[in-house]
Amino acid sequence: MTREINIDGLVGPTHNYGGMSFGNLASKSNKGQISTPKGAALQGLSKMRKLIELGLTQAVMPPQERPFISGLRKIGFQGSDSDVLQKAFKTKPALVSNYASASCMWTANAATVSPSADTADGKVHFTPANLTAMAHRSIEGPQAETILRKLFSDENAFKVHAPLPSNPLYGDEGAANHNRLCANHGAKGLEVFVYGREALNSMDNTAKFPARQSFEASQAVSRLHGIPDSQSLFVRQSNRAIDAGAFHNDVVCVANGPALLFHETAFDDINTLQDTIRRKAEALEFDPVFIAAMNSDFPVGDAIQSYFFNSQLITLPDGKMALILPADAEENTSSKRFADACITGDNPIEHAIYMDLRQSMRNGGGPACLRLRVQLTDDELGKMHQPVLMTSDKISRLETWVKNHYRDALAPSDLGDPQLLEETRTALDELSQILELGSIYEFQSNGGDI
Repeated sequence: MTREINIDGLVGPTHNYGGMSFGNLASKSNKGQISTPKGAALQGLSKMRKLIELGLTQAVMPPQERPFISGLRKIGFQGSDSDVLQKAFKTKPALVSNYASASCMWTANAATVSPSADTADGKVHFTPANLTAMAHRSIEGPQAETILRKLFSDENAFKVHAPLPSNPLYGDEGAANHNRLCANHGAKGLEVFVYGREALNSMDNTAKFPARQSFEASQAVSRLHGIPDSQSLFVRQSNRAIDAGAFHNDVVCVANGPALLFHETAFDDINTLQDTIRRKAEALEFDPVFIAAMNSDFPVGDAIQSYFFNSQLITLPDGKMALILPADAEENTSSKRFADACITGDNPIEHAIYMDLRQSMRNGGGPACLRLRVQLTDDELGKMHQPVLMTSDKISRLETWVKNHYRDALAPSDLGDPQLLEETRTALDELSQILELGSIYEFQSNGGDI
């Protein structure tokens, strides 16, 4: 049996509204607001608990080390760790904001994943994203690789690659620009790589906002994973979607099994795209299901404001599909209307479940941003690092951990506080013990001096 594992990023103690993501409208509009790290982490854990109750397999990925002091040392700040933090904050608070961002909570950007059914060597492949488009995210790749190697250490079953070279040619944003269509999770699938620009084309820069994923990066990931041409498709995201605020394709498109749910502005030529998918799907022996929202009925602005397409489209144990949606999608009139139409329409979706994820949403990340999808056979699941697999009791233990260590409120001005650095390290040290991950953080191995 093959099942899909949702690996959610655990929101870190430094969750804040730095507004650093150009092209992410929610992030920009909430810049400087007071965040609630404790509330954000509990909201994320509540979503994980709900998926467990629905009968799905749920795992967690720990936060990365933030504030990232060694990153600040690399740009010339010296002294004890607290000295480094305070000097950097005095030089420019926005600099520390970049090195204290909790953006690694969005594990859809942690890596691109190909299941063993698709790869040439029959292993599950992971390529951590280099996230070169945004400074605060570009520091995530090496730590994501370290964590993934801990979670998937059996080299007979898994292959964790290094991130692609960190330069504009290979700008890679991970699974947020990757869809997989298939008859079921265990069958061979069509891997749909979505890109925003061709980096080798010097004239290919017409979007108002950055087109983060490059065609060259998508091709490189497909090659590394050994995906045959018959099972790969490279599709360009429309500039219209990017400029409307769809900085990643998963803001306007989501796939599950044979179903592709998307807004008509996601791609320039949806008719040709559907024809191509049908042709490739026929060779893979499944019939694709297209569920498109028309802009006339569901304006792209409402789609992005509500984050409807950033839902998790999941297959329940009874084979029916459900949408895990942010509460914002229920409150938006056109979004709610389209959700109702999906449930009653001629398609596999039969349920819509709305979750309060407002803390993440205010930074531009909905349900789909918070999870990395990994399809594993029972044997592969058994070879994964078991302590990160969640049960209701483990969720309760993490909720207690959050309540003991996280702040109720955090302002951007708090990021330079050495006490926050000490609090986060204490929390992460305990978490690494709860999840039995060993010394995965630099401060644990180098004896960080607060």
